[in-house]
Amino acid sequence: MWLLVFQRLVLEFFLDLIYFPLWWYTGGVKQAGFFCWQLLQQGNLRLAPGLWLKNIFVPMFGQTDLQGKLISLLMRLVNIIGRSIALFFWLFVVLFVFCLWLVFPVVLVYMFTLSLS
Repeated sequence: MWLLVFQRLVLEFFLDLIYFPLWWYTGGVKQAGFFCWQLLQQGNLRLAPGLWLKNIFVPMFGQTDLQGKLISLLMRLVNIIGRSIALFFWLFVVLFVFCLWLVFPVVLVYMFTLSLS
């Protein structure tokens, strides 16, 4: 009985070794893309430039005089620009992480063959 279990484990091990590169670039890329999309959404939720843009003409602290409205508009505009730039950089970080996922097996195989020669 234990021989059948051992044979099955060995067979599954070799099938997983064969299937792993195929999974990495099919299901794995799908999971990595979904993860990166969630990272981008989290960054958008934390920075929320759209929310600041939605409220750009709402005076801060309830000040309805001209000076309060002007200061509120300028501060919100600075916030929108800064948060949009930060979100843009976050997009590049997320794309870099996704590209690392795609390149990692190729670099790993290259380094392995380099170490054998």
